[in-house]
Amino acid sequence: MTNHQNKILIADDDVISIAILTDILSPLYTIHVAKNGADALKFAKQLQPDVIILDVVMPDVNGFQVIRLLKEAEDTKDIPVIFITSMTLPQEEEKGFVLGAADYIHKPFSKSLIKLRVRNQVQIVNQMRLIQQYSMTDALTNTANRRHFNSCLSKEWQRSMRDSAPISILIMDIDDFKAINDKYGHLTGDAVLQNIAQKIKLCVKRPMDLIARWGGEEFATLLPGTTLNGAILVAEDILKTVREAASGPDGLSDIRVTLSIGVNTIVPAKESQEAQVFDFIHMADNALYKAKKTGKNKVCISEDLMKVP
Repeated sequence: MTNHQNKILIADDDVISIAILTDILSPLYTIHVAKNGADALKFAKQLQPDVIILDVVMPDVNGFQVIRLLKEAEDTKDIPVIFITSMTLPQEEEKGFVLGAADYIHKPFSKSLIKLRVRNQVQIVNQMRLIQQYSMTDALTNTANRRHFNSCLSKEWQRSMRDSAPISILIMDIDDFKAINDKYGHLTGDAVLQNIAQKIKLCVKRPMDLIARWGGEEFATLLPGTTLNGAILVAEDILKTVREAASGPDGLSDIRVTLSIGVNTIVPAKESQEAQVFDFIHMADNALYKAKKTGKNKVCISEDLMKVP
């Protein structure tokens, strides 16, 4: 991730300090400004900046109060805060670090020091983000892994319960995949998995939808806010796209595969979440099994799903 993609929130009531900091940092980062503590809290939540530069002394809500509230909120607790202040007492600096400050800069500040202190925090943020991305991604297919899928399912389930909205899942299995591995070898099999993942991505286009490698030659797709009919349309599109295109690596364009797909949709109830989620996945898995047993290369749903709007 390059520097210009990182966002910095400057929270200071001194217009001169804001102007100087903006002049120093704007060539490197996207700068946002809050001129009081209340706005700092609001903008931190809305913008999710990568680093906050926070003045200690502000008229309404001071910097110590702001950082306390930032660290108490789930969506802002991990944003690094650099205090900037004219106060030089050691106990004041200690108080800031106890509250969770990542660094301290004293006024008057130098241009080079500001750049270095901010750069250090941005690099840490970017490294942590990269590690997190790797931990959520299946390395072979560059789709989400099972753990990330489960995490997103939990969040979307809560949203669906709150909004009384449908949520759908597709579980997909490559038909006769073992025969490809046996005939062409596992490297070719890996290439087929990568190509299938790309074809699924062509059909699953909304930002809120999630594609994951479910395990082996299986993939899953989470479709928040999607009815049963909508989920079937997506599944049929995936089925058609995979069936009509070659899936082998370069030089093996004769390899063509099909999918079997199980579909499930539910409007979550507000009780027994764990059991409901288990049944939600289990029913999709049963629908996939039904597709396999009744000829493959098809989309199937459970009889129970016909009750879902």
